[in-house]
Amino acid sequence: MENYAIGIDLGGTKIEGALIDRAGAVLAQTRQLTAVEEGVDAVVGRIAGCIGALMRDAQPISGIGIGAAGMTDSRRGVVLMASNLKWENVPLRDLVIERLGAAWAQRVWVDKDTNAAALGEMLYGAGQGAKHLLYVTVGTGVGGGMVLDGRLYHGATEGASDIGHLVLEPEGEVCGCGKRGCLETLASGPAIAREAHAALERGESSALVALGHDGLSAVEVVEAARAGDALARSVLARAGRYLGIALAYYVDLNNPECIIIGGGVSAAGNLLVEPARQAVAERALTNNAKAAQIVLAGLGSESGAVGAAALVWHGLQAQGES
Repeated sequence: MENYAIGIDLGGTKIEGALIDRAGAVLAQTRQLTAVEEGVDAVVGRIAGCIGALMRDAQPISGIGIGAAGMTDSRRGVVLMASNLKWENVPLRDLVIERLGAAWAQRVWVDKDTNAAALGEMLYGAGQGAKHLLYVTVGTGVGGGMVLDGRLYHGATEGASDIGHLVLEPEGEVCGCGKRGCLETLASGPAIAREAHAALERGESSALVALGHDGLSAVEVVEAARAGDALARSVLARAGRYLGIALAYYVDLNNPECIIIGGGVSAAGNLLVEPARQAVAERALTNNAKAAQIVLAGLGSESGAVGAAALVWHGLQAQGES
């Protein structure tokens, strides 16, 4: 009998759900606004509503995975801190089980969204066949999730793979974490927009001038770069190079087969990724650099929910079930 998994991608703006089979095929999807301002109970109610809707589309359901944006304790299923949800120490797994019933006590898994995406890419996306990989999301922030020997790696306090806070410029911009010069201050969407804005303020020529200096976004920089704008391409190349410098450290520490780049800024494609590849080739040990294929994410807009559903298969394997 075919088994199915439900994945919930919980973000500050929307809740997306997917029902998948063992092969990763998406059989049904659902979406609701998160409406964080209504409080934890209301958000959990919407999560339960998404789960209920997806359960009507197939049975039996092997389990439910939830990927949450923010710091999580996957062992206890607690969202430790999620700034976009305005949550601290929310026992999300227990709250969801309360809604669904005690029969689900061993069938709900919660992890950070980038870990879920890493797992999803390994099973169904650009990382298929790899047992050692890093997933990096480049968007409003820079985050990561790692797989070692075919298993998600969380670290001693579940803080592993937070590549966005590697310090690359010790005297650089202040990061949201309080340090200076983190990768996130150099390669994230806001960093890209800020660098483009600074170039325009210096009087450099670009089609971006027509958009005005105020409120310039990374999306606009990426669009201009893809249209051939030299300044926009230079800004993305700078971000990609810093990304590659950070990845080179990871490559020499963990010797991955695959590094997968996702997130909104990945829409820049090789304009971001090729400078990263070059930086890794220059800075990592030759054999390690050659082994690490740096590719774009394969799951696209479904990566969050499909990755969350993949947490179910990962969790069942850890429990010794098929």
